[in-house]
Amino acid sequence: MANLQIQARPKPDRKPVETVIAALAASFGNRLVTSDAVRAQHGNTLTWIGNQPPDAVVFPQTTEDVQKIVRLCAAERVPVIAFGAGTSLEGQVNAPRGGICLDFRDMNRVLAVHAEDLDCVVEPGITRKQLNEYLRDQGVFFPIDPGADASLGGMASTRASGTNAVRYGTMKDNVLALKVVLANGEVMTTARRAKKTASGYDLTHLMIGAEGTLGIITELTLRLAGIPEVIASGICPFPSVEAACKTTIQTIQTGIPVARIELLDALQVRASNAYSKLALPETPMLFVEFHGSEASVAEQTERFGEIAAEFGGGPFERATQAEERTRLWQARHDAYWAQVGLRPGTHALASDVCVPISRLAECVAETQRDIAASNLVAPIVGHVGDGNFHVGLMVDLNDKDEVARTHAFLERLVERALAMDGTCTGEHGVGQGKMKYLLAEHGEPALDMMRAIKRVIDPLDIMNPGKIVSR
Repeated sequence: MANLQIQARPKPDRKPVETVIAALAASFGNRLVTSDAVRAQHGNTLTWIGNQPPDAVVFPQTTEDVQKIVRLCAAERVPVIAFGAGTSLEGQVNAPRGGICLDFRDMNRVLAVHAEDLDCVVEPGITRKQLNEYLRDQGVFFPIDPGADASLGGMASTRASGTNAVRYGTMKDNVLALKVVLANGEVMTTARRAKKTASGYDLTHLMIGAEGTLGIITELTLRLAGIPEVIASGICPFPSVEAACKTTIQTIQTGIPVARIELLDALQVRASNAYSKLALPETPMLFVEFHGSEASVAEQTERFGEIAAEFGGGPFERATQAEERTRLWQARHDAYWAQVGLRPGTHALASDVCVPISRLAECVAETQRDIAASNLVAPIVGHVGDGNFHVGLMVDLNDKDEVARTHAFLERLVERALAMDGTCTGEHGVGQGKMKYLLAEHGEPALDMMRAIKRVIDPLDIMNPGKIVSR
């Protein structure tokens, strides 16, 4: 990965932020940090969007701490940026106007588990792996699993997804309620634990995907799922990416309740073999998983194998041991780091789009041809059961021509998805990186509504400003 580049920003009046930092230092002591190294770690670090660090980082431990920080910042009109694990990919944690970063490292507790109701209440700093480790002896698990071990607050804020989404949905489907600190320091609870409600506006889903621009999440009530009786994972090779996608489409359309169905193109398989010490055939491949009873899983795997064979794929090789399954899915989650190893010394850039599943094969095939014509190194992976795929570009930032070709390719990638009635981002979010595409995707009336909501809820524009929509 290339050296971190800190992006310069205009120098505003320092007095307001200095006033806030002095007040925070008096209240939080050594839980306030202003060192250059820590500040840089809390700006964007994972893509080629420039690093814009905050003026200070503070580590709250309670909702009341968050309220105090927000009220101090509101009084001086100083920006507030929430930070979970720092794994977002579109500059969501950058501080283009400076301000105070709230790192939720210390707010990582499980507050309650209601296994009989299939839900739990957690603080925003706990990660998905930490939560499932806590739940592992209670017969339930939290199914949303993005590639990174992201924090649950960050996952809700970016409307994250993962390999299980084809069966269990995304974060928007698995958050029942939120506790949110608003821009004036007040605390709002968006809903109760009931599984459904027809009471009032859907404030929970307004906050999910808002990327901290409307408020700061300090508590989440999450849906849980029962651990399946039988889990069967395996791999299925294909002669082409198009054949793998067509198999995915038919699998979904025929109603097979597949739990995971993940695409790796031949280049990604090569990268994963090297990084994760696998020995897979270097050909386009689906990683697949089925959940259910012994009989239902046997039926699902048999039918899937038949569909794959219709498109020249197979055989479907089942991973029979839990250790094999774990190793397989860990390799899929490590796809980003495997990609980095393809071109040491270059910069890794990940982008995603999502299209209706009926257009998936066409979109992926066209994207592959575009990569080849652009002479870029860019493996493809995807949550193809949802029509969502990712392109990982390895870019030499010192090669101006390659940078230009990469920019042009990314523009065409989004244009292609939108032309197929898709979206510029299936799960990475908008942040700074994809703001420019929202007009084409949503239209001016929808963007005006988003701006109006932002102005009403955050009139001082202090909540993670410069993300999603411009005021």
